[in-house]
Formats: sequence, C-alpha cells, structure tokens
Amino acid sequence: MSASTLERTARPRKSRTRSRNVSPRPALVISTLRPHQYDLRPACASLVCPDCKTWVPITGIQAKKQKLVPHDTGRAGKDTAARCQGSNRLVAVDVAFEKWQARLEDGGAETASRRRTPVRRKPMAQPVPAVSQIAARRQAPTGGPGGRRPLWLQRKEQWATTESAVRDADTRRTQLPGGDAPLGAPPVPLKTLHPQHRVS
Repeated sequence: MSASTLERTARPRKSRTRSRNVSPRPALVISTLRPHQYDLRPACASLVCPDCKTWVPITGIQAKKQKLVPHDTGRAGKDTAARCQGSNRLVAVDVAFEKWQARLEDGGAETASRRRTPVRRKPMAQPVPAVSQIAARRQAPTGGPGGRRPLWLQRKEQWATTESAVRDADTRRTQLPGGDAPLGAPPVPLKTLHPQHRVS
C-alpha cells in the first residue's frame, strides 16, 4: 500500500501509545457508561468512544493516568482518514474491576433467564346453527333413550308424510303422451292463421 493511500484512509489503532499529547476536553468518567460499553481487563482494556461510537483501546490502564489512544473515526485502510475528537482524551476509571465483572455476570444471568411471552390462542367459536336447524330442533318430539329418536325413524316418518304427493306426481307424469300435444289440449292448427282487422 502506497504512502498516499495511507494518508487518505484511516490508520490502524494501536493498543498502546507513548504520545504525551492530552486532549483539552474533560476526562471521560467510566461510571457514566454502561457495563457492556467498556472492558477493564488489562489485556484488552477498551471502551466505546462517545464521539465516533467505536471501540477504542485505553492506554496506561495500570498507570496513574489513562487515556484513549489516537484514532480515526472510520475503519483502518477503508474509510477516509478523519481524526476523532476523542483522541488522547483522559479516562477516569472509577469502577473496580470486580464490581464491573459482577455487574456483567448479573446481566448475563438475567438475560439468560428471560422467557418469551407464551402465545395465547383465542378459543375457536362454535358456528351458529341455521334458522331451519333451530326450528327442526324445536319441533322434533323427544322420545327413546336420551330424549331423541333414531335418525332412521325420523326419515321414515318424513317419507310417510310425503309419499302420497310423490305417487300422485308420478302418476300424472305417466299420463303425458309421447307426442307434442298434451291430453285434453286443442289440436294444432295446420293452416296459417291471419288475423282480421275490425272495420269500425
């Protein structure tokens, strides 16, 4: 990668720096951040920069003064080189390592114990019977075991009430002739009929 490319793109972030430059901005207090926004382990001490919202190493975590390393706002080698305003900013570590680790473990246990809300399904509504079904239930007499008659007996009684009408209809159908004119009808005229106008 050429020198011109390095100047135009963001530089890689070093975990430690010996620069004596200090930002004039007030020190960043660790307790103002959430436990998941910083890491106090000596091997990888870092935090989320409030300005560029990216993870930035903390140099001198075990020294008297801690500060953020100089860093750009973008990704190294890809984004445009733009120095973040939080570079070389002092960091006030006012949270003990044991307390921070305990808060992380408590948060992890609380998250693991969460359960999703059970899905409560609505009860299936029974279909409303038709008006004819309601009328049939009211008119049907009760009898036999359980207060209801067997289905074959109900059908037999229904057929008995309509048997005479069905037989009469069948008899009338058999009396129809095989030709075009029914019985008792006037003969079909063979000559063309011409209506005569009345003379007034």
